[in-house]
Amino acid sequence: MKVKLGLILIMMFISSILAGCEPLLVLNPKGPQAETTANVIWISIFTMAVIVIVVITLLIIMVYKYRASKQSEDYEPPHIEGNPLVETIIVAIPVIIVIFLSIVSVKSTYEVESVPEGYENEDPLVIYASSSNWKWHFSYPEQDIETVNYVIMPTNRPIEFRLYSYGPITSFWIPQLAGQKYAMADMVTKINLVAETPGDYPGRNANFSGEGFAKNSFVATALTPEEFDKWIDEIHSTAEPLTEEEFDQLLEPGHLGQLTFTGTHLEFAPAPEGEHAGHHHGTSEDDNDNENHSNSLIIK
Repeated sequence: MKVKLGLILIMMFISSILAGCEPLLVLNPKGPQAETTANVIWISIFTMAVIVIVVITLLIIMVYKYRASKQSEDYEPPHIEGNPLVETIIVAIPVIIVIFLSIVSVKSTYEVESVPEGYENEDPLVIYASSSNWKWHFSYPEQDIETVNYVIMPTNRPIEFRLYSYGPITSFWIPQLAGQKYAMADMVTKINLVAETPGDYPGRNANFSGEGFAKNSFVATALTPEEFDKWIDEIHSTAEPLTEEEFDQLLEPGHLGQLTFTGTHLEFAPAPEGEHAGHHHGTSEDDNDNENHSNSLIIK
């Protein structure tokens, strides 16, 4: 009776704790890229659960079946040769599991890195997402708009985020829409996603980047295409233009609320891509000039 009462109390305690937990956002996808990630997580959880259950069951059977017994002091256990079938099974099963998970991982990686299936022929909306201590700046070059700590996007349209940082390496992550990707100071990385359901989705920097890292978050809002166009018109009629001096102030370490501007910082502080890339070593004309200069030195 006491054991039964104890089990009931334990179950009630666990249920009360789980009832206060928020659902895992990564397992509540709202786009094809996030759905692929969620499926891989469920496959991994199921595979690990099967392995754990089988191993624990075998352990219990072995401990019970081959437990110590009261034998005489001169008892000698029989000599048992290795069993080829058992040895093959215990080697083959882990190999099969590793191959299976490898195939799933490689296939899903290619899927989440590409434009979502069914949207390959649509023009993506390009949004530059740059981080600074400890803010996120979103630049819309086509719409000539810039926002801070929030991003608006239309539903059912491919979005191409181009990521970089004005400080330490950060990680761009919207759990319900896509996986993580690093944003670095001297290059641009890209992440593709589609929001299929309107709503607000929390995003954040998932890579530690200093004392203000905990609040380095933003909100991604998916609107219908009509609402998105209306938002663009509203911003152009109400927001102030972004100046270079004001942008320099925004880059100062600290936390800010949500801000909106017309124009983008890309006009005076381009992203590190193309000729502005951190690893850019000059154009072909520059290379020719350097070559001619070197030849003249050799002649002299």
